[in-house]
Amino acid sequence: MTNVAVIGAGSLGTALSQIISQNVDNVYLYVRRVELADSIEKTGFNSEYYPNTKLNDNIIPVNNFNDLKDCEIVFLTIPSSAFRSTLSVLKQAVKEDAIIVTTAKGIEYPSLKTMGNLICEYFDENYVALSGPNFASEIILNLPTVTNVASKNPENARKVKDVLETKQFKVKLIDDIKGIELCGVLKNINAIANGICEGMNVNENARFGILTKGFNDTIRIIEAVGGKAESVHEYCGFGDLILTSTSSESRNHTLGILYGQRLIIDESASGIVFEGKNSVRAVKDICKNNNIESPIVDFVYEVIIENISPIHAFKGLWEKME
Repeated sequence: MTNVAVIGAGSLGTALSQIISQNVDNVYLYVRRVELADSIEKTGFNSEYYPNTKLNDNIIPVNNFNDLKDCEIVFLTIPSSAFRSTLSVLKQAVKEDAIIVTTAKGIEYPSLKTMGNLICEYFDENYVALSGPNFASEIILNLPTVTNVASKNPENARKVKDVLETKQFKVKLIDDIKGIELCGVLKNINAIANGICEGMNVNENARFGILTKGFNDTIRIIEAVGGKAESVHEYCGFGDLILTSTSSESRNHTLGILYGQRLIIDESASGIVFEGKNSVRAVKDICKNNNIESPIVDFVYEVIIENISPIHAFKGLWEKME
């Protein structure tokens, strides 16, 4: 019997549970709030995210980490800000040899640790990372989707691929754990940058020139931290970067548009998590520590963190274009 756990009943966690449930005996979906767990159990619907999609019967909502003790694979579909606290509790509940999978696209600040680095603190280095151009709203509908999976342990990566892959949800293995995680972080920076430009009504010639510059900066940054340039050409790199930088469904692209229009969103009041905003400071430090000049990172940092006028920041960015 194969049992898989998914921590986090948000949009992605619920969508991945629906996919995984096609391949395993049971999916234990950890729901933080008791009332939502009870609602899913009674109705079979996650009313807060997908009120019109019936979840498969072998998706079991739970509200206690101890219910996950028999799970061979554990997917973490939670914001990066919740990773450390979740891992510290999870360590006491799941099997020692459970395969931990991260889907988060963020960096802890100021430690500059990836989510995989945090997993290593509580489990081991054989975790698995999943990343790609993967909007949850399309995954839940079983629409054609492709993603990358990587791990230092090829067997663990293969096991995760086996529980994920369906006729519609394709999984490609790559051997660059550093690259796949950093691609997920840096694409958010590019999405914000492109959104700022769109919010300012920057012309499309310039916007796509800047997007190209951001792609090239991504390669240089990933190589500097020990990742592989070819990973940036994968689904987790180019595919995700383009998707989140151009789609109106991208949170970080939307965040950039708001800043480009000089509108600031109150995240604490809205409950919306923008992983990219949380990563801006970290990526800026990574560039500084590795002596990397990235006009795109500087542009986003100036607008998002230093609150410099987007028009002024854009002029500085454009002077560096070549």
